[in-house]
Amino acid sequence: MPDDQRPLHFTTRAVVAGRPAAGPDVPLNAPVVLASTYGSYGELEYGRYGNPTWTAFEDALGALEGGRCVSYASGMAAIGAVLDLVPVGGLVVAPRHSYTGTVMCLRELEERGAVRVAWVDVTDADGVVAASLGAALVWLESPTNPALEVADLPAIIEGAHANGALVAVDNTFATPLLQRPLEHGADLVVHSVTKYLAGHSDLLMGAVLTADGTLAPRLLAQRSLHGAVPSPFEAFLALRGLRTLAVRMERAQATAQELVQRLRRHAGVVEVRYPGFGGIVSAVLPDAERADALVGGVRLWRAATSLGGVESSLERRRRWSSEAPTIPEGLVRLSIGLADADDLWADLVQALPA
Repeated sequence: MPDDQRPLHFTTRAVVAGRPAAGPDVPLNAPVVLASTYGSYGELEYGRYGNPTWTAFEDALGALEGGRCVSYASGMAAIGAVLDLVPVGGLVVAPRHSYTGTVMCLRELEERGAVRVAWVDVTDADGVVAASLGAALVWLESPTNPALEVADLPAIIEGAHANGALVAVDNTFATPLLQRPLEHGADLVVHSVTKYLAGHSDLLMGAVLTADGTLAPRLLAQRSLHGAVPSPFEAFLALRGLRTLAVRMERAQATAQELVQRLRRHAGVVEVRYPGFGGIVSAVLPDAERADALVGGVRLWRAATSLGGVESSLERRRRWSSEAPTIPEGLVRLSIGLADADDLWADLVQALPA
């Protein structure tokens, strides 16, 4: 921190947060600590309760989102930890268009009577707030996956709190570089660290952040008891990826904005969905057949179901039976990586049906 104690810029915090204190012969990077057991009478004791490599990552992401971070073995483990906060039979308000893992988890919980679910259109802030009356939790995505709808977070959070509900926001697509829901009053922020934060398609990890001092101990207790802990090596890789988040996202976003303009001019594309920020674009083709032809015809892009890596990938989302029926059959979700925009466009053009 500079002598005048002024706040550091985001890009600087991404580089410096979570590092060991400076000193002679001190490593610049937090080392990987491979330990299942620690000496007794300390704060750790056992590997399920904590790890110095997790802590370094959690400190760094917490500095970016502005809250206490608890890391998990996967994004789904992080989602499950938040849903565990809902009392049995409690009402969860959730977007009709959401990450399919979230949708499937909520459906499974609803089928066995653990929760009740109200599915909403997140673009209708008044409707979401009305649905939150009597709810235990309002779950939000903004932008939504894969429809890329944007929610009015401040309005929904304020209204949901007035109705007595907690609010959790999946911030995987926007990342803390572009959006910080805790600053708008959200109680919880969830990340699939696997995606943009780590950025290299080589690990599974999740995280939950909160600025609420009563929720953090509950999250830690849930992780310790249920055991969905991250690997120290994956935490190390995630922290290394986090260091370059700003430059990666800035490049991906600039390329995405260029490709959006070109896609909107292409006669074979019916609709382009883009919220105006980030590196995810959804292009709607006339039908499933032409969308499949695009996915199968590219050479530089990779057909893959995940996103947020340095490589560019794409997928027709309705190939999954769990995808919402209101998502067009011809919608192709594109995750923009770091390759040159002209090369990515040339590959799309040669594969796009006329």
